[in-house]
Amino acid sequence: QVQLVESGGGLVQPGGSLRLSCAASGIGFRDFVMGWYRQAPGKQRELVAAMTVDGITNYANSVQGRFTVSRDNAKNTAYLQMNSLKPEDSAVYYCKLQYRWGSLSYWGQGTQVTVSS
Repeated sequence: QVQLVESGGGLVQPGGSLRLSCAASGIGFRDFVMGWYRQAPGKQRELVAAMTVDGITNYANSVQGRFTVSRDNAKNTAYLQMNSLKPEDSAVYYCKLQYRWGSLSYWGQGTQVTVSS
């Protein structure tokens, strides 16, 4: 059974940092492209950051220079380090794993990030 378990969300003041984790089980993690998405109330889900199986990264313009995506294939875990957080970063954050050779994909359950003073 495939499971993606996210953690690390919470309440943080503007300018603060959080580190999200996405631990996967039941899949060959290293064969999956990983992505972090977010969805704020009333808005569409958007891609925040992604990393290919070869370590190539891509970031949304709004988080470039503040967020860092990484992965540890030995631990089957993806990370999103978020620095200099802004109130507009508040959203539910989701990790997604996309199989590199096909359309198979999995989503995490989401973790709430709230940036507020």
